[in-house]
Amino acid sequence: MNLRYIIILIFALASFGVGYSQEGSSAYSFLEVPSSSHALALGGTNPNVIDDDINLVEQNPALLGPEIDMQVGFNYMHYLGSSNFAGVRYGMAAGERGAWSAGIQYLGYGSMQQTEVDGSVVGNFSPQDVVFSGMYSHDFTDRLRGGINVKLIYSSYEQYTAFALATDLGLNYYDEERDMSLSLVIKNLGGQIKRFDQAYDRLPFDIQLGWMQRLGSSPFQLSITAWHLNKWSLPYYTMEDNGSEVRILKESFMSNLFRHLVFGIQYAATDKFYIALGYNYKTRTDMSTYNRNFLSGFSAGVGLKVKSFAFSVSYAQPHKAGSSIMLNLSTNLYELLRR
Repeated sequence: MNLRYIIILIFALASFGVGYSQEGSSAYSFLEVPSSSHALALGGTNPNVIDDDINLVEQNPALLGPEIDMQVGFNYMHYLGSSNFAGVRYGMAAGERGAWSAGIQYLGYGSMQQTEVDGSVVGNFSPQDVVFSGMYSHDFTDRLRGGINVKLIYSSYEQYTAFALATDLGLNYYDEERDMSLSLVIKNLGGQIKRFDQAYDRLPFDIQLGWMQRLGSSPFQLSITAWHLNKWSLPYYTMEDNGSEVRILKESFMSNLFRHLVFGIQYAATDKFYIALGYNYKTRTDMSTYNRNFLSGFSAGVGLKVKSFAFSVSYAQPHKAGSSIMLNLSTNLYELLRR
């Protein structure tokens, strides 16, 4: 069977799993942390950015293409507290209309104390997650591309270990003349193969729609991403203004609407340089219980390409006690070896 029909069939079957996948809670929220500094700069999630950057394809497997031939990318992120994430990904063309990619992502959360029920400290342990992924994309037409990403997830938390299998499905429509990108992504279909204990933990299933458009003939591009579309109600807690420890549940039509939306804008006069700024209202309101600051929900970053190398950095500060900084580096091995 032709691969394009297989991908279409998977999309059709995925619709039957939506209701099942969104039930229950998730123990795999780290899958929502981006490994692309460009995506982090634009609000933390962005399946729409058209750029020949191998680090972006984890946002949407349909962003992978033959233009990312023999490209390798590295990412590092100092996350909140003592958490450090790092990974590497390689991409290669598969004919004129296809491409494949493989990657590994490591997420370490630092050293933690191991305690007994009575609170006595008996040692230390270092929890970690590792994600192995394989990706394929195919150009259906000159403007429409589809992709699939399969992820094997290993988690080790002290004496407990677990395995899970997840699949991302993506579509991207790109009109080069108008510099307009439209995307649909279904993320984290799948489940646990081996449980931590008796309880079954679900994956953070998500449906995303995205749009990115150049504003006329200017060097500015506007991006809007709608995420968590499989669930409308996204309530959150905030603290009372009197300084007490009482939490108040917040939920309204407008708060639900904006918690589903991520906004981004970038300045990109050429394909060699960009400056990006993002705003994620969900991140800001999620931090309302934890002494957020003015920068909560905002993120920013820059990217630069010099010869065979591309470098980018982004920064976000969700609350006063912690911030995150991400670095990306990528290079084309063919161009590098040819020099």
